Amino acid sequence: MPDGNASTGLAAAPFALAVDAMGGDNAPESILDGIELAAERHPAARFLLCGDAERLRPLLATRKRASQACEMRHAATSIPGDMKPTQALRVRGSSMRVAIDAVAGGEAQGVVSAGNTGALMALAKIVVKTLPEIDRPALAAIGPSARGDVVMLDLGANVQCDARNLVQFAIMGDAFARAVLGLTNPTFGLLNVGSEELKGDERVREAAEILRDSHIASGFYGFVEGHDITAGTVDVVVTDGFTGNVALKTGEGALKLMRELLRQVFTSSVPARVGYLLARPALDRLREWMDPRRYNGAVLIGLRGVVVKSHGGTDALGFAHAMDVAMDMVTHRFNDRIREGLALLAARRATVPAA
Repeated sequence: MPDGNASTGLAAAPFALAVDAMGGDNAPESILDGIELAAERHPAARFLLCGDAERLRPLLATRKRASQACEMRHAATSIPGDMKPTQALRVRGSSMRVAIDAVAGGEAQGVVSAGNTGALMALAKIVVKTLPEIDRPALAAIGPSARGDVVMLDLGANVQCDARNLVQFAIMGDAFARAVLGLTNPTFGLLNVGSEELKGDERVREAAEILRDSHIASGFYGFVEGHDITAGTVDVVVTDGFTGNVALKTGEGALKLMRELLRQVFTSSVPARVGYLLARPALDRLREWMDPRRYNGAVLIGLRGVVVKSHGGTDALGFAHAMDVAMDMVTHRFNDRIREGLALLAARRATVPAA
């Protein structure tokens, strides 16, 4: 296992991902276990492991696949979970900063961290920087729906958005669904207070008009409402960060309530316990389908590199899923798809005569 601070003779090809090994509640053990799983799924990938080399080296030696896939880059410190983003920007030797610097410098194509969310977003925006064609990056994630998986953005990176931002989010969401979900013709809708064309404020209606005349117009469903998110009405739900974050937290709360109610119901009496035993196979399938680890990995999209935020309390399986999301984006040239989509939109709008 080479140390990235020394000359290793490795090929100049960039690492697939830089990994913040010290970020998260269960780091570094769960991070390394996640890399072990990810290395099995992506045997040709190389990862730059950023963290305390003395602590990581013996742990990595016990994980054969991860050891073969990783090169280590020493980082003396880590970003605490309660550190403010402004403070994190000044800690240049942290594992998170070293990993992000690797992306900004072209050494790695993306970064995955389970560390401080605010710090990761601030560092990514300032160090990796936004794509020239994008006004604001957006936070996107995958969730469950009645028809499969649904992509939603923005989930909190931008509290206030105009029509141009929403259109860019739609193009990025379309590219995300193609790269990560493998959809050839994803459908998408703008989250609104109603499905009628006259509903919503001016910015949402303006964004809808632009999208109806865009190169992805065939996938534009129109306006969707809150219940459409879990119904799977569309593959991609587009909204501003304020509304998206409220919808996300509401959905998380509803899932917790459902789990608690099921627990109460099946422990309320002896017949209920018997009923649980009879229903257990179906409940196990439901638990697997709703397992939050399957949906771990929120992505800050619109940057010059791939940036994926894993939940801080996840285990190895959850972290491996976040790495899978990042690898899908790298493998399927996610940022190139965004650039191509924005270029097509600009070309189409340039041919439309002014009113």
